[in-house]
Amino acid sequence: MGELFVLVGGESASLPVYKKPRRKRIFPFCPVVVCMSVMGGGFYISKVVGVAGIVLGAGAVATIIALAVVYSEEVAKNNEVISPTNEGSTVKPTLTTTEGSSVSTPEGSSVSTPLLPTAQPSNEPWDKYRLPDTLKPDHYNLTLWPRLKVNEQGLYIFTGETYVVFQCVKETDLILIHSNKLNYTKWEGGQLAKLTALGNITAPTIKSSWLQETTQYLVMQLNGNLTVGELYQLDTKFVGELANDLGGFYRSEYEEDGIEKVVATTQMQPTDARKAFPCFDEPAMKAVFHITLLHPVGTIALSNGMERDPVPVTMEGPEGTVEVLKTSFSETKRMSTYLLAFIVSDYDYVNETTNDVLIRIYARKKAITDKQGEYALNITGPILKFFEEYYNVSYPLPKSDQIALPDFNAGAMENWGLITYRETALLYDPEMSSNSNKERIATIIAHELAHMWFGNLVTLNWWNDLWLNEGFASYVEYLGANDAEPDWNIKDLIVLNDVHRVFAIDALASSHPLSSEEQAIQKPEQISELFDAISYSKGASVLRMLSDFLSEATFSKGVSTYLKAFSYNNTVYSDLWDHLDLAANSSGVSLPTGFNVNSIMNRWVLQMGFPVITIDTANGHFSQEHFLLDPASRPDVPESEFKYEWIVPIRWMKTGKEQSLTWLKTRTANMTDMKVIENEWVLANLNVSGYYRVNYDVPNWERLLNVLNTTPESIPVINRAQLIDDAFNLARAKYIDTILALRTTKYLKTEKEYMPWESALNNLDFFYLMFDRSEVFGYMQAYLKIQVEELFGHFKNITDNWTKVPSGHMDQYNQVNAIRVACSTGIDECLNLTKGWYKQWMNDPTKNPIHPNLRTTVYCSAISAGGEAEWEFGWNQFNASTIATEADKLRYALACTKQPWLLNKYLEYSLNPTKIRKQDATSTIVYIASNVVGQPLAWDFIRDRWQYIFEQYGGGSFSFSNLINGVTKRFSTEFELQQLKDFQAEHNDFGSGNLAIQQSIERTSANIRWVAENKKKVLEWFDGEVPKP
Repeated sequence: MGELFVLVGGESASLPVYKKPRRKRIFPFCPVVVCMSVMGGGFYISKVVGVAGIVLGAGAVATIIALAVVYSEEVAKNNEVISPTNEGSTVKPTLTTTEGSSVSTPEGSSVSTPLLPTAQPSNEPWDKYRLPDTLKPDHYNLTLWPRLKVNEQGLYIFTGETYVVFQCVKETDLILIHSNKLNYTKWEGGQLAKLTALGNITAPTIKSSWLQETTQYLVMQLNGNLTVGELYQLDTKFVGELANDLGGFYRSEYEEDGIEKVVATTQMQPTDARKAFPCFDEPAMKAVFHITLLHPVGTIALSNGMERDPVPVTMEGPEGTVEVLKTSFSETKRMSTYLLAFIVSDYDYVNETTNDVLIRIYARKKAITDKQGEYALNITGPILKFFEEYYNVSYPLPKSDQIALPDFNAGAMENWGLITYRETALLYDPEMSSNSNKERIATIIAHELAHMWFGNLVTLNWWNDLWLNEGFASYVEYLGANDAEPDWNIKDLIVLNDVHRVFAIDALASSHPLSSEEQAIQKPEQISELFDAISYSKGASVLRMLSDFLSEATFSKGVSTYLKAFSYNNTVYSDLWDHLDLAANSSGVSLPTGFNVNSIMNRWVLQMGFPVITIDTANGHFSQEHFLLDPASRPDVPESEFKYEWIVPIRWMKTGKEQSLTWLKTRTANMTDMKVIENEWVLANLNVSGYYRVNYDVPNWERLLNVLNTTPESIPVINRAQLIDDAFNLARAKYIDTILALRTTKYLKTEKEYMPWESALNNLDFFYLMFDRSEVFGYMQAYLKIQVEELFGHFKNITDNWTKVPSGHMDQYNQVNAIRVACSTGIDECLNLTKGWYKQWMNDPTKNPIHPNLRTTVYCSAISAGGEAEWEFGWNQFNASTIATEADKLRYALACTKQPWLLNKYLEYSLNPTKIRKQDATSTIVYIASNVVGQPLAWDFIRDRWQYIFEQYGGGSFSFSNLINGVTKRFSTEFELQQLKDFQAEHNDFGSGNLAIQQSIERTSANIRWVAENKKKVLEWFDGEVPKP
């Protein structure tokens, strides 16, 4: 996914998901949400061979009518699922015999049903998940007709006709093409497709054809071999359901002016193009696409290519004679199937042309009327120009369409020329959206536009290298957004949003390397599991480190030659290393003797985890070790060919003066310059440019603490945040004492900068998770209340008693922190402020007095402190909201109530798509679980409804691991660990959450040990820091 949606909301939101916003605090009425919150060689393309627009002609009408009817009946039979309140059984799809069967229809046409030749695993090509290397597509001609109204069986469907022209590259008598959840008309001879040769030869006839359900193929065995080098054409006619499952060709519904409206839209990545039409659905199977859409009068059609003027046509379908519009599109560039998009809606748009590129922002008509697309429109042109200069490659398309969808599973998707977004990721309303909403829009747009070159123009060969595609975009999104909004200093935030975020996961024994073996990633659910923080945030972090030690100019030079060398083709990650090596050599960049980019970076890519660098300033000795959050898990770590040693670039300073870059190339080394005398001090990993943690001898830690407490400005702001984050995590891993880590927060009394505060609050979240059900909680609250009082007063003063907005982007973020912490720790002035604002709003719902930056915090605080009236008011405002960012703030805040019965009601709502959109179900449950009152309720709820949740919301979705991690994050007792293990044993398959369940068990075991070892001394320290009455 272009953008991983992160489970967050409101002003702390920026994903998932998406993407990587600041995390929610876990103070008493502000639940924490952990961010978990998105690709061989080429082949000959012939000139267009008889390409013409396909129209669903009258000759096919009877078949299509019959097909739609039978398909509806099949779906109706096979789509029975367990409802949230029904313990009924799930009906598996009906399987036919190996010979298959056909259904006779009143019109006399023959309709295929899904066939499965064998239920037993075999070595047959159709039982393998990867396509054979015998055929390569050249171009597709595709016509689709989505129905935006239900048919007589109560279903939304789409019908389609397509042909694909492919070349035979190895002799074969078998055609495999991906197909999932499509039903086909039968051609002459009862086959599911028609095969013809385009040259002077005759195509072999089809001997048998069937649908292989497990591996998602349409299979055709031939009566002879295809000829190497020849082109063939495969024709199919099919029908599918335009379901609300957020994958493939699906429907999104919304209400406007009291009218229910339907959008037909797509999400192909990673393996759902095959749900829309039969195709060679792998990233390396690039082709040219000729797309035509039939759609209702009064709607518009969009796709990757530029649309031509729609033509009115009369069609015959199951619904009778229908007047529709036929819109065809310019042929695409040579591209992968996962980047296709086609959308039918009655949307409006705003547009401008920049450097001969047409830029359009599409959204619901009211959103466009309210100018919610203006900000996206204003920054898209500058960001495109930035990337053209950064890559030194012109934007490869004539247009850049971006569209906001009411229902969308990810944060955004980089479809080439037609980028799809959640509404919260594209639409901005100055009266209702916070500064973090604005930042999220800027970074996600930059992320997706970065993909137009890196990922789309040049695509990774297979999903095992997804990390390079998403990690690269997750890094350069900060560069693009910084160019659009230079006053924000947004490039610094990668440390909080990505580096520190992913450290928490990559420090587990159950982490995984960035790049996997190709053969290890086969099934769709295995592919979906790769869309995680490792691919996005670790990928971004190590590429940022690489750019830093090469220099940004050298890095971008290597990327440019890489893109030019592989345009419209596919690569593996080492191809980029080769081009970066060439750039480094030509630029005179000095790398450690005996090493190049490839040998340095392979250690960061092919082994999981990262090092902790320990520096002893008494003797200048420094060393590296694989950092594990739980030292007891070391025996569980898989072996690495590099023995968990890295080639580490170290930027450092000595007593405030920056030193030359040094490299740690072995497990241990000595450097005289790192020795100190008297009051000198050493600080390593300047600006956190490297992907590692740093530990010191205790005397150096003491000197650094003294600097924090006396002259904190001597240490760069990013490194003040780093010292706190490193200390807390080193303490959890038993490198230093927990009390030393807690002492890094004492200086916060006088700190006004956002990044150190955010780092401290992120780390104190863990203490709240472990102790908010114990006696330690009260002492923690008292300590933090003292620490935040000055910050709260500071923002009261600079905002003229909360009537103005701080001028700086980071200051606006820290104002939110000040209010959140002050209210959650019980500062009466803060509580009265938030309750008063919310009460004002309740008294006059037409006038909201709360600034958008503060709404999530204020809503949460007031609903937590209130009762049913406050909650019901929030729920009513959520339902009345027509702006997605405002609805998200309320949806988050509703989880803050302390009333168990309201939380249980909210849990029930979460699985009712008429109350909570399907895309928001899992994040809503996680919000509730993040509330200390809601956590056991949510855990009971997902165990009770697991089968339903898994089938309807999660097996292959990108957000499913978020649900498992989010609901179990507070677990810290043997009883909870056993419950978790029982839950795992009870269910064999967690789909894309398989890794998450393992990580949750590992994390819970570590939490149990940590609490046992630290609870007593943590309580005593907090108690000692709070003045006695």
